[in-house]
Amino acid sequence: MVGRIRNRRFAAKVVEVDEAAQLIEPGDNVGMSGFTGAGYPKEVPGALAKRIAVERACGRPMKVGLWTGASTAPELDGVLAEVDGIDLRMPYQSDPVSRTKINAGSLDYTDIHLSHVAQQVRQGIFGHLDVAVVEVSGITEDGRLVPSSSVGNNTTWLDRADRVILEVNSWQSAHLAGMHDIYYGTTEPPGRTPIPITRPADRIGVPYLECPPDKVIAVVETESPDRNTVFAEPDAVSESIAGHVLDFFADEVHRGRLPRNLLPLQSGVGNVANAVLAGLETGPFRDLTAYTEVIQDGMLRLLDAGVLLTASATAFSLSPAAADRFNRDAAAYRDRIVLRPQEISNHPEVVRRLGCLAMNGIVEADIYGNVNSTHLMGSRVQNGIGGSGDFARNAHISIFVTPSVAKDGAISTIVPMVSHVDHTEHDVDVIVTEQGLADLRGLSPRRRAERIIERCAHPDFRPALRDYYDRARRGAFGFHTPHLLDESLSWHQRYVVTGSMR
Repeated sequence: MVGRIRNRRFAAKVVEVDEAAQLIEPGDNVGMSGFTGAGYPKEVPGALAKRIAVERACGRPMKVGLWTGASTAPELDGVLAEVDGIDLRMPYQSDPVSRTKINAGSLDYTDIHLSHVAQQVRQGIFGHLDVAVVEVSGITEDGRLVPSSSVGNNTTWLDRADRVILEVNSWQSAHLAGMHDIYYGTTEPPGRTPIPITRPADRIGVPYLECPPDKVIAVVETESPDRNTVFAEPDAVSESIAGHVLDFFADEVHRGRLPRNLLPLQSGVGNVANAVLAGLETGPFRDLTAYTEVIQDGMLRLLDAGVLLTASATAFSLSPAAADRFNRDAAAYRDRIVLRPQEISNHPEVVRRLGCLAMNGIVEADIYGNVNSTHLMGSRVQNGIGGSGDFARNAHISIFVTPSVAKDGAISTIVPMVSHVDHTEHDVDVIVTEQGLADLRGLSPRRRAERIIERCAHPDFRPALRDYYDRARRGAFGFHTPHLLDESLSWHQRYVVTGSMR
């Protein structure tokens, strides 16, 4: 055999993509690879969407259940949503077409913690998994599968599906082989055993995915890039937020609550996260580690600079330029990056043991520290909770970051009461905006409110928040967490009616 498929049994199953798409039946639940635009199948979803469109035109509507690791790309989520080909989508999405149909009520969506997916699929909570469509970067002579740029839930898909379609993508670097740590030791209660990770660099599994050849019904060859995200350069707001976070870390080190090399970092995706990572590159901290979901541009730069020793994740989320650099130099990163199944990268037991420093973005926070990270005005889902809950609930310190205003100042991200709760005040240690940082640890609800208003709210909204809080302290039903129930969501209602919270 030559090329990326080096096993004769798998090579004999190579077919054209349209033939592979015909092997997915109406009503099937399909587990597809992919996590934040990395490692998703590039060809089969499009061919399946075309087939669904033809079936509908012939009066035979066809839908499938779509399960992934997290968000994917328009070539997967978008094309299937466009033809109304998705029955139930889980566990996370960020596609605009999918989002529109979910919020219109024409596409069912279940938003769950990413660490819970594999267990719930094993338990049959979402029904039976019929087909797995998984991208790999190669197949070895002895039939082992070399994972690509994300692992996500691929171990579960390959294990639980009746039928498997593989996409072998030669765009992915051949030097990915050996970077992955695929753990097959997860068991269900009451026989569950500890996950033996005590450092982010620990490898406890094998470098390959396993799948019996008899399960594989088709192999499709591709050479298509991941849909990588173009991140804008950090602006003044992002840099200000990053500065507050870095000052906080320095103070925690000074107080003896963090070691000089901090603790393993977890960072959500986005410009603020990359701004924090950029600050770490030039800051005083060295010999850092990361135990997170995704590796972004900033983490590659920290690895290049020698500031970051090891990064453990389940996927990449890189700009096109960073993806090209990684593919070119993947061999140099292989011993410093570990890609794991998301059930392990996000596992609460490991996050708590390692003492991760969790940094995640939000939609809004209220004056008592409750956080909404998923919904606009209480009703419209934006993306999903992703892994933020896996880390926030179990982190050594849980930090949430956001600009203080949105929509050109029409929306305050600090509100009297959040319109949807993803993270309760009990799981929120620190809130940061460009205005300042509020350390909420050890504070009663009223002390939290005073600190959040004074340190995090935008000056345009701060007087109104003070007024609400002062009147609530005098006229609420109780005074532990004082609220005026007839006003607590009025800011959101005002925005819905007038287009502004002002």
